[in-house]
Amino acid sequence: MKLLKHIGAALCLSLLLVTTVAAQPGLWVARNDHATIYLFGTVHLLPSDTHWRSPALDKALDESQRLSIEIVDDDTASMQALVMQHGIDVEHPLSSKLDSDDRQALEQAAETAKLPGGVATLQPMQPWLAALTLTMAPLVQAGMDPNLGVDKLLKARMLEAGKPVDGLETAEQQIRMLADLPESMQLAFLRQSFKEVAEGPSKLRELIDAWRDGDTAAIARIEDEDVRKESTRLYQSLIVDRNQAWAKLIAERMQQPGVSFIAVGAGHLAGPDSVQAQLRKLGVETTQVKD
Repeated sequence: MKLLKHIGAALCLSLLLVTTVAAQPGLWVARNDHATIYLFGTVHLLPSDTHWRSPALDKALDESQRLSIEIVDDDTASMQALVMQHGIDVEHPLSSKLDSDDRQALEQAAETAKLPGGVATLQPMQPWLAALTLTMAPLVQAGMDPNLGVDKLLKARMLEAGKPVDGLETAEQQIRMLADLPESMQLAFLRQSFKEVAEGPSKLRELIDAWRDGDTAAIARIEDEDVRKESTRLYQSLIVDRNQAWAKLIAERMQQPGVSFIAVGAGHLAGPDSVQAQLRKLGVETTQVKD
């Protein structure tokens, strides 16, 4: 799923010791008499040898006058300050919020993820932050670089071309989206991370294959369904509510002349509650772009 994965997050993808990969991720377009908006699904981490550009994507970017991505104010200093403010609770150790089974699962996940400092590293963290830390640790150790995230590379390309780049959300909104969840939902998010760590790289390889091929059915199954099964409230908050908000923004932008390119985590463009589905409810139809 994705949050800082979606969220961001994306807590996306890892290919370990792979050969060069060519990718053709999903690209959609909505058009009327005076506006064109492209929708592109991204991943926030990629191996350096993944080639994901295509003629259709290049054409859409060249046509577009602006780029919108999930967040743009995600510099290291700002993110660290937000995490310290909303993600740390030294007075209430993480284990004190867990039952014996969850404490055992937490220790196992920290060991499996080879988390530096082990489970002790997680103790000052709120459950949502511990979940993200557990999920991201193996990816960082595998050499995955957030600076190679598709959204960051798109941003660099558009800025180099002198085109404006804006964020659909702020970094604080994304952090607060998790930090303000009821503790029960944060714990559900944490339990989901136990499963993701235990599953290892095989599911991540499956996900990146689905993204590369533009297989939205597989992306929805891998990224969204587990979250929905674990907690319908979490799914509503992290996926559906955000998709609805973005669809409303896109529908409003369709009333203004110009060409826009909007890039969000691939999981948001897949499944029955996707941005495209929300747009359809607002009377905006999208079609998939093929090379």
